[in-house]
Amino acid sequence: MASVNRVIILDRDGVINVNRSTYVQSPAQLEILPGVPQAIHKLNQRDYKVLVATNQACIGKGIITPDTLTNIHKKLYNEIGAAGGKISAIYHCPHTNEDNCNCRKPKPGMLLQACKEWNFNPQDTWFVGDTARDMAAAKGANCKGAFVLTGLGEEEADKVTANPHFKNLPEFVDHLLQS
Repeated sequence: MASVNRVIILDRDGVINVNRSTYVQSPAQLEILPGVPQAIHKLNQRDYKVLVATNQACIGKGIITPDTLTNIHKKLYNEIGAAGGKISAIYHCPHTNEDNCNCRKPKPGMLLQACKEWNFNPQDTWFVGDTARDMAAAKGANCKGAFVLTGLGEEEADKVTANPHFKNLPEFVDHLLQS
């Protein structure tokens, strides 16, 4: 399949914003990590579409509503946009582990859906995450996985040996754009 788009897929919590053990439960709790809006802007300037794939079991657990997640994502779009960057789409899985769905990472469902909708070659596409679960999803979708040490990255690093490690998303973006 010929790649129509150059795409980078990002996990949300721990890669774009501060990971909270109790979930991001409101727009006010969404705290973007340093340098992330600028890194996304750099990708956009080089004709990359930036997509997000995020597990949001907080919906399935009844902690937040789908409308609250929509409002959290509106804030995310706005904050990235304020730095000149653009997230083209956000995919989320609202299910819990017990639901055993195909979209919840480590399963590759969200990444495969993005591939179908955005017509990109997964083998040419990076998925950036901060957990072993993210890297398993990348492998399952036949994407390249890049692991960042933000979010849960420091505590999960020993579980992820097959993927390149980066301090954070800006370091990954600089590495990618220099190669």
